[in-house]
Amino acid sequence: MAQERAACALEPEQVQQLLLSCQEAKKSAYCPYSHFPVGAALLTLDGRIFSGCNIENACYPLGICAERTAIQKAVSEGYKDFKAIAIASDLQDDFISPCGACRQVMREVSKHLSNMADISIFLPLLARTANQTQLAELISQIR
Repeated sequence: MAQERAACALEPEQVQQLLLSCQEAKKSAYCPYSHFPVGAALLTLDGRIFSGCNIENACYPLGICAERTAIQKAVSEGYKDFKAIAIASDLQDDFISPCGACRQVMREVSKHLSNMADISIFLPLLARTANQTQLAELISQIR
């Protein structure tokens, strides 16, 4: 397992780019009902970044979260191996965390990876700091 962790280590520049990309994606959010923009940026094993934003709908179940938008973009382009995802909102005092549906989709698309536990999730608090966790840790919180 330690060897897999080393293989998935992120360079500081990758983390910075991921954090910038999720903040940029947030600007495209379509959220006329909640007024709560969210952006996500997903890093593939080969270094490509796919971004996404939340897209709301008056028929609530038809909306989609930023994380799933980014994942669907990546998967539809043939990517299924991910290193990390960053998720940004405008919360001032608390980190945003993926909803249960997003956690399940992340698990589903990464379950073939032997290193699912090592997919890093970065939760920036505006531009000041970022909390880092792992997908396996978030999944264990909803059991």
